[in-house]
Amino acid sequence: MTRSRSANKDAPEHLVLETFLPYRLSVLANRVSNAIAQDYEAGFGLRVPEWRVMAVLGRFGANTATGLCHQTAMDKVTISRAATTLLARKFITRKTDPDDRRRTILELTAAGQRVHDEIVPVALAHEADLLHTLSQSERAQLDRLLTKLQQETEVTASRENARGAAQTR
Repeated sequence: MTRSRSANKDAPEHLVLETFLPYRLSVLANRVSNAIAQDYEAGFGLRVPEWRVMAVLGRFGANTATGLCHQTAMDKVTISRAATTLLARKFITRKTDPDDRRRTILELTAAGQRVHDEIVPVALAHEADLLHTLSQSERAQLDRLLTKLQQETEVTASRENARGAAQTR
C-alpha cells in the first residue's frame, strides 16, 4: 500500500536509512552472516546458503526444496544451487517423493550430519558473542519482538501469495 506525497503531507522529504527498520535488519543480518560465513567457509568449505539448508535439514529432517524455501526465506534458485553443491559433496541425498513423484526429498547423509554437528557449536558461539551485550530480559524481549515481526511477515506473505494466485486465475 503506497501513498503519494500529496496524500501524506507529513511524510519526510527522504528516507532516513539509519532509522528505517528493513534496512537496519538487512545490514545487521548481513554483518552477522558474513562473520559466521568466514568460519563456515574456512572450516568446512560451505557458503551461507549451503549451511542454512544443512541447518534446516539437521533440525527438522528431510524436506522438499519448496519446504526449504519457506523455512529459510531463500529463493528456489539459491536452494537449488546449495543443494547441487551439497549433493556433489555427498552431504545430502535427493530422493523422489513416494507420495508425489514430481517432488524430491532432500536429507542429510551421515557425512552431512557429522559436518552439521561440528558446525552447530561454531554457530552457537557466534550467537553467544552477539547476544552477550544484552541482559537476560533484553534477550527475552528481543525474542518476543522478533517472533512478532516474523509472524507479521508470514501473514503478509500469505496475503500476497493469495493475491498473486487470484490474479493468475
